[in-house]
Amino acid sequence: MHWQTRRFSLDLNRPRVMGIVNVTPDSFSDGGRHDDTRTAIAHCERLVAEGADILDLGGESTRPGAPRVDTDSEWARIADVLAAAVTMGVPVSVDTYKSDVMRRALDTGADIINDVQALQLPGALAAVAGSGAGVCLMHMRGEPASMMDLALYGDVVGEVGTFLARRAQAARESGIPAECIVLDPGYGFAKSGEHNLRLLAGQQRLVELGYPLLVGWSRKRTLGDITGRAVDQRLAGSLAAALRAVCAGAKVLRVHDVAATVDALKVWAAVDAATIPPIK
Repeated sequence: MHWQTRRFSLDLNRPRVMGIVNVTPDSFSDGGRHDDTRTAIAHCERLVAEGADILDLGGESTRPGAPRVDTDSEWARIADVLAAAVTMGVPVSVDTYKSDVMRRALDTGADIINDVQALQLPGALAAVAGSGAGVCLMHMRGEPASMMDLALYGDVVGEVGTFLARRAQAARESGIPAECIVLDPGYGFAKSGEHNLRLLAGQQRLVELGYPLLVGWSRKRTLGDITGRAVDQRLAGSLAAALRAVCAGAKVLRVHDVAATVDALKVWAAVDAATIPPIK
């Protein structure tokens, strides 16, 4: 299994780590920490040094209740960071749902478009089709400002799976090859804590759709609800959820804490590969 992007073909026989670079003032856990070009580029360099397989740049927060950002402002936040990041030797993803930002990002050398709206908005499919870019199609209902009002499901795994299958088919019909597509269940997006846990427990059903899964559990509110920890104290919970997701078939982990996640995956892989001698 592999994920084909514009410049790289990522072997997914081992889980890959996507490092988050939020060039925003208001992202839920690290807003304002990397919201200027210099610190954002330094953060990219640090994540690559820590073992990130992919960098994911975002210029607009999609946390619950987040306000919209206009296209020019979003692009201004990430343009110079992206230009630097594409020289760092790893695939670079741009987290956006706006077709104009997608086009500008691809013109600047982005390898992947990561869209929380799953390329549903006008012009999005056309912006990516024919570019050779990898795409991540995520499940979400509504918009960040209103999505939690739409967290109503009978069968959350089945409904998320149906949506993702339809969006993957739409992407393929637009000319995006199957090997360029990964799917994201959208943990925390238009889902309650109970929905998130049910979705993780049933995640293997989503693997059966036939596309690699990318998941983002890092520092999510559900982890805080379970542990009682503040957003900056959720590393242990984030690692536990990430490893549980890998055991249920996830191939890419989108995380804030790259070094710790890389170490956890090394231990997980070593145990998984160990040969246990028979008891005599």
